Amino acid sequence: MKRIVFSEDAPRPVGPYSQAVISDKFVFCSGQIGLDPSTGKLVEGGLEAETRQCLLNLEQVLTSIGLITRNVVKTTVFVTDLEDLKLINDLYAYHFKKDPPARSIVEVGGLPLKARIMIEAIAETY
Repeated sequence: MKRIVFSEDAPRPVGPYSQAVISDKFVFCSGQIGLDPSTGKLVEGGLEAETRQCLLNLEQVLTSIGLITRNVVKTTVFVTDLEDLKLINDLYAYHFKKDPPARSIVEVGGLPLKARIMIEAIAETY
């Protein structure tokens, strides 16, 4: 049976999807872009600010169901420019310090609201 996850501390979905869905022992987190949850707008400050906000939003969704980033087993990162990989890796490594999850990175032609990065995750529950 699936259960829908919603956190007031993360941005509201900008389309017809859930922030996350729990199914069995896994949590499937929708892609997070750098939206400020209080304004619903993309944060200012470029890729670094957007990446930090993406990861914070993801953490807020996980925290709302009692999980942390150590529960994440797989992420997919969508970026509009792979030339930004070093900066993304540095910020990503800060959030996934020990035993990082499996990861794919895909360069895309565009993201919602003209974001430069989006991160989705799959986490394992206890």
